[in-house]
Amino acid sequence: KTMSMKTTHKVRLRSYAGIFSGNSFAQLLKHDDWDFINRQIIDYDIEKLGKRFETYSDYLSYIYRILLKDYRCEYIYKNEIINELLLKQYGTRDTVVINEFKVGNSVADMVMFNGVSKAFEIKTELDSEKRLHGQLADYQRIFQESYIVTHESLIDKYAKLCDNSGIIAIQKKGRTYKLTEVRKAVLQTEIDSAVLMRSIRTYEYKNIIINYFGTLPNVNGFEMYDACAVLMKQIPFTILHRLFIEELKKRKSNTKELKSFNKELRQLCLSMKIQPNVYSLLDEKLSRNIII
Repeated sequence: KTMSMKTTHKVRLRSYAGIFSGNSFAQLLKHDDWDFINRQIIDYDIEKLGKRFETYSDYLSYIYRILLKDYRCEYIYKNEIINELLLKQYGTRDTVVINEFKVGNSVADMVMFNGVSKAFEIKTELDSEKRLHGQLADYQRIFQESYIVTHESLIDKYAKLCDNSGIIAIQKKGRTYKLTEVRKAVLQTEIDSAVLMRSIRTYEYKNIIINYFGTLPNVNGFEMYDACAVLMKQIPFTILHRLFIEELKKRKSNTKELKSFNKELRQLCLSMKIQPNVYSLLDEKLSRNIII
């Protein structure tokens, strides 16, 4: 009996985690489709309606707290990076955060640009460390600081596995959970210009060349990439880092607005690039009383 209760609990938690999906929220905004939330309430929480929560917003807070405590999926980690690190510790007024950034053969879960470029690799309790060395080696080719974000029970395991990367852990503090920087990343001073060029957009590497040399190489379109690659190699590392950060900060981003969004939904809003006018529509919808 206990085994089946455990299984049911796990199925419920997986189901909760599925709620924080960009597709579902896009359907909600476009077509007023509440199915993805209503199904959960009917399946798991109907008897709590009116007692624990009344609005959709209340319900999202309710399940977020359960996931933070019992089922820390990638969404929870990403959202807590925004809540705890970006908004409380690292963030400056002009910081930009980008989801899923491709570097070499890897994709960093999240990257952050303020005065320093930072890459974050999330390793939840549900993840394997199999590809970690390759991932971190890729990030360290262009980012000054690389961090593993994990659970406190895995700090020692990851501390032994990786020397240069910082470690940030989700830790239980009293009745709540906090993300804490357990080990600072070793600052990388070199930058692999070839990997950098493949990781950014064409107009971005062209801007870097123009910024440093004053002009683009005088070649045809077919030869432009190779000619830029030769020039990029000549830029000193410290200057190249600075130009890289400046270029990425120009990307269209809603990082500045995240603070004013509901704290359970910040990662969702970041990945959907939700602007304040769309957010107020979403907020208005979620403030409605749940009627099933």
